[in-house]
Amino acid sequence: MRCRGLCHRAWPTVGASLMNILLCGATGFIGRHIHQALTQAGHTVRSLHQPLNGTTRPLRFTEATCPSRWRPWLEGMDAVINAVGVLRDSRRAPMQVVHSQAPVALLQAAADAGVRKVLHISALGLTGNSRLYARSKLAAEEALLNLNQRGVLDGVVLQPSVVFGPGGASSVLFQQLARFPWLLLPPPAFTCHIQPVAVEELAEAVLKLTHPACTVRGRVPIVGSQALTLSDFVQALRQQQGLRAARHWPLPQALTHLSATLGDCVPFTPWGHDTLALMSHDNTADASVMTSLLGRAPQGATAFGRAQTAAVPQLAS
Repeated sequence: MRCRGLCHRAWPTVGASLMNILLCGATGFIGRHIHQALTQAGHTVRSLHQPLNGTTRPLRFTEATCPSRWRPWLEGMDAVINAVGVLRDSRRAPMQVVHSQAPVALLQAAADAGVRKVLHISALGLTGNSRLYARSKLAAEEALLNLNQRGVLDGVVLQPSVVFGPGGASSVLFQQLARFPWLLLPPPAFTCHIQPVAVEELAEAVLKLTHPACTVRGRVPIVGSQALTLSDFVQALRQQQGLRAARHWPLPQALTHLSATLGDCVPFTPWGHDTLALMSHDNTADASVMTSLLGRAPQGATAFGRAQTAAVPQLAS
């Protein structure tokens, strides 16, 4: 996908460039950084956890599964960004509702309301994955692309690889793993590649893609500049902590699946069979789109862990 040279220049931040934007997931790990980037650029951001016009109660994302629930929240909006996602299926936040039913209703409501600019945060490496996480996310992607094809949306599906930054549950886990001098890791950690992206650069890409002059549509990979195995990534984080290289060994397959089963039973951990399925395939893409969006090459994985090393004990998942 080409950005046609429109997304990397320094956009003006006054006049017609300022927008009213509905941001779903503004209190989450990725959403907080997007919210900060948008407000610092001067945009007005509406989030679901704040009452609408002081009267309508906050909107629960999992309750908004029909377009009519979204219509009041779309009034006066120039763009919509959906950054809601879960790693684990639960009764409180069913994955099918969070990743598919509510986003599809939001997309249709945006199309009905004439809000053409829609950005949807999905994930990289979902194709061929039969787990619920991948199936539910792909359903929303296909809904957006279908509305694009019908000419009623100018939608973008952002597909990030592993997102790294302050406050991310996976980021905390990686930093903690980096402290161990000896470590057993699932076999895919030694063979499959990830392309971690700094959450601040993801938010910057969202800011550029939201601009009215940006003509990018469809799927956009959001990746850093460096592809490496998970084992090498943990080693890089360990080196940034000033520690010597650790010894890593592959966990036997039976124990890998047992640990994923146990992880499925613990709702507050990011580890489980959905995560295992994601890491069992390469999670990489061409970084040229990110380079065009940012106007520079994105950071490599060996560069962006240093700022967090000292803060790991204070980070919460």
